[in-house]
Amino acid sequence: ADPLVGDASIGQLTQVIEDTMPEEAPESCQGEEAKAVASYIHYAFYSEAARVRNRPPKIALARLTAEQLRQSLADLYAQFSGGGWNHQKHGITGIYFTGPNWKEDKKKIERVDPVINFDFERKGPGEGISADEFFIQWYGTLLVHHTGDYEIVLRSTCSCTLTFGENERTFIDNHVQSEGRTEFRKRIHLVAGRGYPVKLEFIQRKRKTEQPPASVSLSWVPPGGVESIIPERHWLATGFPAAFALQTKLPPDDRSYGYERGTEISQIWDESTTAAAIEFSRIIADELWPKYVKKNQTKPNNNRELLKAFLGEMVSTAFRSPLDDTTRKVYIDSQLATTSDDDEAIRRVTLFALKSPRFLYPMLDTNPSSSQRTANRLAVVLFDSLPVDDWLEKSIEKNQLKSNQQIEEAAWKMVSDERCKAKTRAFLRNWIGVDGTEEIAKDQSIYKGFNESIVHDLRDSFDAFVDEAVWNEQSDYRQLFQADWTYTTERLAAFYGDSWKFAQPQEKSDPTRLDHSVSDPKTRYGVLSHPLLLSRYSYYKTTSPIHRGVFLYRHTLGRVLRPPNAAFAPLNEDLHPSLTTRERITLQTNEVNCQVCHSKINAVGFVLENYDAVGRWRDTEKDKPIDASGHYEDRMGQRTEFKNARELASFLASSEDAHRAFVEAAFEYFVKQPVAAYGPRTLDELTERFRDSGFKIRDLIVLIAVTASIPRDTEHKQASL
Repeated sequence: ADPLVGDASIGQLTQVIEDTMPEEAPESCQGEEAKAVASYIHYAFYSEAARVRNRPPKIALARLTAEQLRQSLADLYAQFSGGGWNHQKHGITGIYFTGPNWKEDKKKIERVDPVINFDFERKGPGEGISADEFFIQWYGTLLVHHTGDYEIVLRSTCSCTLTFGENERTFIDNHVQSEGRTEFRKRIHLVAGRGYPVKLEFIQRKRKTEQPPASVSLSWVPPGGVESIIPERHWLATGFPAAFALQTKLPPDDRSYGYERGTEISQIWDESTTAAAIEFSRIIADELWPKYVKKNQTKPNNNRELLKAFLGEMVSTAFRSPLDDTTRKVYIDSQLATTSDDDEAIRRVTLFALKSPRFLYPMLDTNPSSSQRTANRLAVVLFDSLPVDDWLEKSIEKNQLKSNQQIEEAAWKMVSDERCKAKTRAFLRNWIGVDGTEEIAKDQSIYKGFNESIVHDLRDSFDAFVDEAVWNEQSDYRQLFQADWTYTTERLAAFYGDSWKFAQPQEKSDPTRLDHSVSDPKTRYGVLSHPLLLSRYSYYKTTSPIHRGVFLYRHTLGRVLRPPNAAFAPLNEDLHPSLTTRERITLQTNEVNCQVCHSKINAVGFVLENYDAVGRWRDTEKDKPIDASGHYEDRMGQRTEFKNARELASFLASSEDAHRAFVEAAFEYFVKQPVAAYGPRTLDELTERFRDSGFKIRDLIVLIAVTASIPRDTEHKQASL
């Protein structure tokens, strides 16, 4: 009666057959006969290999996801404004003048400030600068790690102007100071891996009345976070070229396969892409076209010919391909012929191009140049975007992306880009299951002090930890489970205790400052023991071994569980006040039907019971010693016992099931296609090469990009599309 869903071993299938088949007389098929039936079922249709054999996955035609659309438009803008570059110095540059404006002979100080958070009171901001009248300009680049809605908060007691994204794009204007108003808030949607140039001008003017105290600060509220001074680690002490971030709201993409897919075509999606194209057309007409004219105008000059060149570059970049004569006539010449107004022509061409399948469907790659096709795939896999980098364009022109070696060299150049780092960070959050911004709340009578600020710091701590695990010299996947340190802040150290204190004394007191914590080999095992994960997979008052077990079984081990037969509600602990969480869950899930899945879920979920609902270590519950034992049975039926979280962490670091699951999750997140569509042996080969590399995550990302970007034979490509 129940579908045979999951990925049980032959031994586990044999047990199911002995217990339930045939329906009218299960006792008639036992022992070797049951094993023979199980072996046949496993080979014929049940195993992963059988499913791939019976219904081979194909590379599906897919549109741009919401993130890919945002990234692509950001790079389409950068094609004209210029891209960022590798800059390592963090902080924001401040230039201080005596007097109310910029005069070179009045400049007194030029330095890099870590953050913008100053209270000058009624004093001058530095030596030689009068307290009565001064001017400060801060400029730098804001580096964004996660796509989402940000609230920028500027507090100032003096006249100030903030530009954001472009020097002429005023974001907050208090140049004519508003009486009594000192706080300014504005929301903006920003894109991960991007640098946004910021300029803040702060003016203290002479007054006939008593001079007010001068103070200024620049804060933000990141997605799912709390307000804090924008940290030094998010500032680069130089100005990047102008940047664009799409503000149009886009519908969420399908995530039923564990990663975002651009498969659903709906009226809401169609309308949102139209709105996005209109938004982009306005900014390209208002900002990019005037700059293009200024840069290229010579006398005498035909403005329409210059406009054709501008629009040709824009459309060819959007289409990821040079334009042939027919395409140029359809998308550019015919639109220019309808109007003499340049801005109107720009809006027409932009809307027409950005609504074209050639832009919206990156899989429709019919470019005759193999190097162009390869560059397009590399850009969408590693950046979720377009191939606009100068060196990449030169490689395309010279047709230098043909051999596997050339493709791999290009991928290695791209993998250290901030766009790829942001996508990697998003993948790891998705893999662990903490990528949402939903509230994590706990009962304050039990977990006093666990609040939004702690969760905010935990998210930053998690990001910093996985960043180091990926981008350090080792780049070792095993460190994700075996590291006995993490990143901490003053708030985290105060809440979680000695094992979360800073490894080295801190010179500056900053509640959001991140740095290494002390090592703790007893309680800390990489992401497995990180409180962001542990609190995410817990209830309001208690832990949830079931949620933790499902996470471990599905995410880290890559196993399949059938959907539950009915909605599950945990037993109220007040009904069994003397039972531990383990005892209560065992009582609730001991029925035969429940045990089909819970024998697997509970067996790994119970191993994390030493960590309470906010991720703090505990040795007892209800005055009883914690029982953190458990086990796992792999696809071959081999059982491994665990006494505690340390043994589970060691197992996950070395488990073939875990390695395979991580590789598959990474491939499908980056490529957004099933790995089996690239060949029945692709996952095995990638996993083997990942293991041979010493489990280097960077090597795996490059390997995935190369695998997905190597030109495939025409027959396979046509069948796939």
